[in-house]
Amino acid sequence: MAEIINLRRARKQKARAEADKTAEQNRISFGLSKAERSLAEAERAKSARHVDGHRLGGEDKDPEPA
Repeated sequence: MAEIINLRRARKQKARAEADKTAEQNRISFGLSKAERSLAEAERAKSARHVDGHRLGGEDKDPEPA
């Protein structure tokens, strides 16, 4: 004989599991200390300056859209 399940409880359990999964992703994405955030921002700025410094064409910063 099949096991009887409570659909309401199963639905709530599924919603909790999805919320936990989203929370874990947010902890990974946004769980950085202020020092880590500022270091990452400084690295992004440095790489952007590096790429802009090697751009051909001189004055225009953004290439024309294709």
